[in-house]
Order: sequence, then C-alpha cells, then structure tokens
Amino acid sequence: MLAVVAGSWLWMDYRQYLSSPLPLPDEAPLVFEVEPGSSLKRIVNDLAEQGVIEKPRYILANARLTGNGTRIHVGEYRLETGMQVNDFINMLYQGKVIQYSLTLIEGWNFKQMMEAIQTTPQLEQKTLGLSDKVIMQAIGHEDKHPEGRFMADTYRFTRGMSDVDILTRAYNAMSKYLAEQWPKRADDLPYDTPYEALIMASIVEKETGVPDERDTIAGVFVNRLEKGMRLQTDPTVIYGMGDDYDGNIQRHDLRTDTPYNTYTRGGLPPTPIAMPGREAIHAALHPEDTEYLYFVSRGDGSHYFSKNLEEHNQAVIKYQLKGRKRPFSSYNNDKEEKQ
Repeated sequence: MLAVVAGSWLWMDYRQYLSSPLPLPDEAPLVFEVEPGSSLKRIVNDLAEQGVIEKPRYILANARLTGNGTRIHVGEYRLETGMQVNDFINMLYQGKVIQYSLTLIEGWNFKQMMEAIQTTPQLEQKTLGLSDKVIMQAIGHEDKHPEGRFMADTYRFTRGMSDVDILTRAYNAMSKYLAEQWPKRADDLPYDTPYEALIMASIVEKETGVPDERDTIAGVFVNRLEKGMRLQTDPTVIYGMGDDYDGNIQRHDLRTDTPYNTYTRGGLPPTPIAMPGREAIHAALHPEDTEYLYFVSRGDGSHYFSKNLEEHNQAVIKYQLKGRKRPFSSYNNDKEEKQ
C-alpha cells in the first residue's frame, strides 16, 4: 500500500512539476547555450545550479520515458517569462534554437560584404586576415573571382555557424539562381555566358536608383554593346579606382585606363563590380526593347533617356551642368567613337 501511495504521489508530483512555470530570474529572458557533446544531464544540472530547474530528476525521467534524451540540438536557447517546464523540454527536443539574421545588400562589393560578415559577432570567424583567393578556396572555388558571386539576401543562422557557412550558402544561392534564369533569357543578347550576364547585372545594379528603370538601363547597355559603343558607365570607373576613389570622380579619372574603365575600353569589364540582386539579374537577361542609347541622372535618383548624342548632350547640360555649356565626358569621348 505504501509503495502504491508513494508511487501515485510521485507520479502526480512529476505531472504537476512538468506543467509548472520555470522560476526565471528577474533579468529574464535567460539565454543558455548547448555546446557540442553536451548531455541532457549536464544541461539540466547547470540550470539547476542557476535556480531555473528545481527538480532535474523529473526531466531526466521524462527523457527516459519518451526516449528523447539523445535528441538535444546544439545552439542557443531563450527561456521566456511564463514558460513551463514542459515548454523547456519540448524546446530542447525540437531544437528551437535562437535564430540570428544577416542581410547582404544589393550593390555591395565583395569588400563591403566581407566587412558585414566579419563584424557579425554571433558567427565564428574563420576568414579574418585571409586573402580573397584563400577565402574562395575555403568555400571550394579558389579559381573564381569573388566579386558578384554571392546572392544578396537575408540569411538566418544559429550560433556556432561560421562565416564560411554564410559565404557558401550565398555563393550556392547565386549559382543556383543564375543556372535557373539563364535558359529563360531573351533571344540575341550580346553576352554568351551566365557570367557575362552577371557582369551586366552588376552594372545595372549600380546604375539604378529607381527600380522601375532597371530594364530600360539594361536595354541601353545592350544597345551600346550591339552597336560597338563603349558602355561609358561611371560605376565601373569607380570600381577600377579601388581605394583611390574619394567620393568624387574627375575628368582625368575617366581618361585613366584600367581594366574596368568603360570609357577607355570597349565591351564588358572583366568581372562584376558589385553584388547584383535578383531584379538586376532579371533585367540583364530581359532588357527592355528600346531605342535609347544614353541616359543621364536627373539628380533625384531617376534618369533622362535619350536616343541620340545631341539630345543626350542637351540633357547633360540641363540636369548635370545646370544650364551651363562646357566640355564634358560624353561630349568629348562619344565624338571619337562609333556612335
């Protein structure tokens, strides 16, 4: 009888404890981390020392009864006010770890992207101090130039993941998207590979201030390539200047030859100049069918598009030179080209 009574009492006490609230400290929520190799016994004993788990033997008994004791997921967990012991147990078994997020922005270059990744405190940093080539080697693509190869997006991760994990996911996401979109491209584009489309998309990304203009800007660049005209786009010049760019671009910068100076060289630059988003890639693969050959910034993020050099020069005088006539890059350079 005594055994039956004691057993019944223990069972009732066990059931009651599992549905009781966790006695969290005043500074709740409480975050704790489950490290690789941690056992359930170690976890509950550590929390018992903090006063959070009052009856660790009941939690261990639950693990034996359910067979879930080995289903503990590594990561960080957050205990909130009002949580019951059952909630804590289910959270462990289901791996409801804290999720962090990192957003890679369209238009960032590789250096800017790496700065964002390497200053994210929850990521394990494995690439600090490494060259671009070694970083690419770490994700299995040492033969690839890194610029533009990563998909701009928001990536969720848990503590314990590394910068290499994020880079690998972003690289694979871009590769997959390009592979999916390339067969759907418009006919007769002036580039022959997905990589050339990526280069074009990066230029469109950097030139676009108004999203609705992406397709038109891509159409302008496609028209210029097809006519043998130089692209003459400032973002490529700026990229080629590297650390010498101080926020202003001068006429002598447009004349200084680099592999990325599309005022001095024809065709596409050798690599992308930034990380394009999906919309810019779509525009590069589906440019607007237009007769425009030029565009100039209005100063509000939008552009004025022109079909001929004379109209473009007038637009430059109006929007860039505030009505003052003086020599400028497209006026001088385009006269010397096949325009």
